[in-house]
Order: sequence, then structure tokens, then C-alpha cells
Amino acid sequence: MTSADHRNGRQLHLNAFLMNAGHHDAAWRHPRSRPQDATELRYWQDLVRTAERGRLDSVFLADGLALWGKVRHNALGGFEPLTLLSALAAVTEHVGLIATVSTTFNEPFHTARKFASLDHISGGRAGWNIVTSGSVDEARNFNRDEHLEHRARYERAAEFLEVATKLWDSWEDDARILDREAGVYADTDKVRPIEHRGEHFQVRGPLNVPRSPQGYPLLVQAGSSEDGKEFAARHAEAVFTAQQTLADGQAFYRDLKSRLAAYGRSADELLVLPGICPVIGGTEAEAQALLQELTDLQVVEYGLAQLSGMLGVDLTGLPLDGPLPDLPEERDINGNKSRFTLVAELGRGEGLTLRQLVARLGGGRGHRVYAGTPEQIADQLQEWFEQGAADGFNIMPPILPGGLEDFVDQVVPILQRRGLFRTEYTGRTLREHYGLPRPANRLAVTT
Repeated sequence: MTSADHRNGRQLHLNAFLMNAGHHDAAWRHPRSRPQDATELRYWQDLVRTAERGRLDSVFLADGLALWGKVRHNALGGFEPLTLLSALAAVTEHVGLIATVSTTFNEPFHTARKFASLDHISGGRAGWNIVTSGSVDEARNFNRDEHLEHRARYERAAEFLEVATKLWDSWEDDARILDREAGVYADTDKVRPIEHRGEHFQVRGPLNVPRSPQGYPLLVQAGSSEDGKEFAARHAEAVFTAQQTLADGQAFYRDLKSRLAAYGRSADELLVLPGICPVIGGTEAEAQALLQELTDLQVVEYGLAQLSGMLGVDLTGLPLDGPLPDLPEERDINGNKSRFTLVAELGRGEGLTLRQLVARLGGGRGHRVYAGTPEQIADQLQEWFEQGAADGFNIMPPILPGGLEDFVDQVVPILQRRGLFRTEYTGRTLREHYGLPRPANRLAVTT
């Protein structure tokens, strides 16, 4: 392939989505993985240094507020992400640090405080993946028998983010005077309460952390339902998404970008980063063999439980070599609506049996899995980037640490040679990596 986009200066963005042993649900059983190190700081330090060596924009840690899946059959559970990212900030200088935090089971004040702290600690590299939480298991850890209704979760999320941004703006950039002689540390005319009173929150403010290097952390969102897309168009600066085909990726990209104008935003103010799980081999046959090796290591019981959760239907006891049963409509799903639809359409569209669908979802849980040589992987990324399906990618290594090392050492240099990816960092903050502006303080007094 030849590159067209690099001639006008457009380059793609790469985020490394890190999970304990890797993204394939059988990764922990593979000899190249190190599941025993999932709670060792040095392991994560090595991973994030690898990402920085590859000049990646950022690393991302997902999170949930329950023990997901069947821990009997997968390396689940681990560190709280903001705590871990604070430790990783100390051993890196450039790579961005993105964490998931739920708006359903947290409060705006301490969330704003934690991200402002991480942004200061890292010198401006914090990012927040804003989620509303999708599982009843999480609700049951927070005084609820059932989950909040989907739309209500997004309404709470919008107000939550409004409060958080006000808190980040409650200190002006130059509020700290540090006048030792006069005994004045801060100009209190530039540190002000926010006096927020809304449907979900009452917050006086101000925040007890001065305004951070980026102003706000990079705001990321990952829901692709109608509510999710509207929330992203209004608030998000990057979107993690899942599509299986180029055509689906192009349709999502056009749809999301077309919604921005209604909120006074331009198309380049929101980056679309589809997930891809790259299974890399020296030859195409070696890559396919690795994928088959991982499939053979799957515990079907685990995959079936995961699939049941995605579809909102208990599949236990159904014939593994039979088709999907009758499923509810998306409107009746109170969890992750967009993932339900993607998985249902994948199973029905290709006529997959339950066993085949479990295998297909093993590497990416609905994100695209692609097995090939480094050149073939690079070709796929370039095609989606140049054909209007992506501004970059959420890289989901099937096995860690080896899958990330393979991507950084074998695929990134190809993208660099094609002029599609940076060879050196040119900025210090995560916003600079993504080419996004530092937000103005909306509460600042103008004179």
C-alpha cells in the first residue's frame, strides 16, 4: 500500500489497551503470558515502557466495579487503575495514561480530584474513559438490586461531567501567586465555588487541587448506542469503539462525526479509535496457527458465560453446535446495547454456532481480531485510516507482554516508514499527542 494521508500531515493515533495477561480469554494459559505478574508493579512498568518506546499516544486501563466473568477460568481482577497509573507516571515521560471511571458509582468531586492529581503527577498525561457501567453485578456492590435504566445512566453521566469540568475550572491557571513577602499564596478571586445544584448532584466547590497542566484530562468515551453516540458528540474527545468490517467502521465514523456540528464542534475535535486485536506471526500461516492455538486453549464454559452476559440471555445448557436462540430486541437491553447488537448480528449474519461465536469473540469480545504478518496488520490499519473508518486504533494485544512487544517492534516501524505514525514525540501532554487543544477555563473572569 502507498500512503496518501501523510502528504497532508495527517497521522494516525495509537493507544495500547492493556489487560492482565492479554485480551484473548485464553491468554493466561499460553506460555508467552505472565498471569502470575498481574499484581506486580514491575510487570506494568515494563508494559508501559514498551508502549512509550513505540511512541504510542497512550495506554489505557479498563475497569469495572465487580469481579467480571468466571475467575475460575480467566486471569481476572487486579489493580484500581488510577492508583496504578500514578505509579506508572513516575517511570515514563511521554505516553498518555487513560483510566476508566464510572459515573454511576462515583461522585464528581473525588473523581475530578483524582484526575487532576494524576494530571499533575504525570505532567499533563491523564485521560478519563467515561463509562456509565453496564452490569447488574456492579449495581449490587453499591446498594442496588438492579441497575439504573440506560437513559438515566447517561443523564446522570452528563451532569456528572458538567460538575467535574466546573470543578477543574474552579481554579484559574494563574490563581497561585506565591508572594512570600506579602504572605499571599493564592488570589482568592481566582479560586471560586461552583455552587452546582442539579437533578443528581449538589456540589459547592471549589476543587482542592489547583488547575492541572491539561486543564481537563483527555475525555474518552466508549459507548456506541444512540445515547452513547450523542454523549460522545457533545462531550468526548476520543471514542473507543468496536466494528468488525471496514463498511461498518465507515458508517460509524460518518454517523458520529455528523453529530458534532449540532454541538458547535468540528470533525477534528473528536477522534475515532476502533479496537483491533492483532495476532502477529512471521508468516500468515504462523499468525493463523497462533490464533488457533489460543482458540484451542479456550474454556468454553467461560466464553459461554461471557456471551450470555453480552446477549442478556442465559445460554447454559444449549447445544454448543446449535445456532443462537431467540434474542431480545436492543431496546430491551439495559446493559451494553451496542455490543449486544454487534454480537447478535455477527452470530446471525454468519450463521455461527454458539461454539463458533465463542471462538470468534475470544480475542476481542466483539472487537475485530485480525491475524497476519506485521505488513498485513499495517495494511489493515492504513486502509481503515485512509478510507474514513478511523483516526487511529485501540490496540488490544492478544497476549501480554509479547503481543505488545511484537506490535511495537514489528508493526510500528512499518507505519513510521510509511509516514503514518510519529518517529518521535513532539509534545509532552496527552492532548498534544492527540492534536487536541487545552480547554479554556469557562469560569474565568474576563476583563
